[in-house]
Amino acid sequence: MVRLLRTKDHGWYVSMFVKEHNHRLSVGYDAKLQWNSHDFIDPVSFDFIKNLRSNNVSVGKVYNILCGAEWNSQAVPYRKQVLRTLCAKFSQDTIKDDLKKTMKLLQDMKMEDMNLKVEIDVDGDGRVRTMLWVTGKNRQDYFHFGDVITFDTTYKTNLYNMPFALFVGVNNHFQSVIFGGALMREETEAAFNWLFKTFVALMNDKHPVTILTDQALAMKGAIESALPNTKHRWCKWHVLRDVKGNIGHVYNKSSGFKKEFNKLVNDVMCVDEFESKWLSLVNRFNVSDNEYIVRLYDKRVMWAKPYFKGIFCAGMTSTQHSESANHMLKQYTYRGHPPCTCLFANTTNSLGQG
Repeated sequence: MVRLLRTKDHGWYVSMFVKEHNHRLSVGYDAKLQWNSHDFIDPVSFDFIKNLRSNNVSVGKVYNILCGAEWNSQAVPYRKQVLRTLCAKFSQDTIKDDLKKTMKLLQDMKMEDMNLKVEIDVDGDGRVRTMLWVTGKNRQDYFHFGDVITFDTTYKTNLYNMPFALFVGVNNHFQSVIFGGALMREETEAAFNWLFKTFVALMNDKHPVTILTDQALAMKGAIESALPNTKHRWCKWHVLRDVKGNIGHVYNKSSGFKKEFNKLVNDVMCVDEFESKWLSLVNRFNVSDNEYIVRLYDKRVMWAKPYFKGIFCAGMTSTQHSESANHMLKQYTYRGHPPCTCLFANTTNSLGQG
């Protein structure tokens, strides 16, 4: 028998040891017993874990760091599930605190900008599901330059996995301008439908001529419902990025596929030429049966330039404007800070005043 007791500094010591025992000890790992003490996280570890999560370190990496600090996972004195539960609590506390700070920030912005509009959609439990805000400057810019907009939900925080969304356009100097920002807890058709309808309502019911988005399937039905007279196409920047992510083994400099695919996307204007060169490209690089490539081809009307004839895009089919918006947001938002709603709202407001 062994009796272990904890010290005041949360260590352990053997208080009693009896060599004789009345049965053989188990040699397997299937009979592990979880003691109540395995649910206890000492204050030092608690603060350390909280600090890691506040700096956007994933739960898995937190556990690996703790295992490294203790040399192996067997030495970590609490269960992994306890760590997950604690980190989930940290995330919920962060969300509540972050939303409070965001609402305070928007109230302060309202004091300086009486034309600021904020709309919030809540679920049955009163929790924020979607939040949209547009400033007076956003609305003024949209009145003049809102014929074509891009809508992007790719700005996310791993801390609590809520997409940040931006409505972006270009002015008469082809400079990126922001029309509004949103926080979305879920990317469903219903959520997008509420967001697009509310956005247009805040913009005096002016519908965009064209909207460019990523390939999120939930957007298609929402745009058809909320923006029935708006042409919907995919942003080329997202298409190129997703091609690389799905066929990275082919999409590299040495293979030549990237160069030819980009040329096909950027330079070919005729439908017949596009069809011919596409067939040649996918056969030459042996990707004609690739599931992603097949789906991409089936949706070519949404992204291929020959099918954009007669659709006004204000030059925004270029990847430059999406790259510019991404760069601006990341430059201001993620500089030494874990991404959060309050910082996102403040950043979009600052960029929108430019």
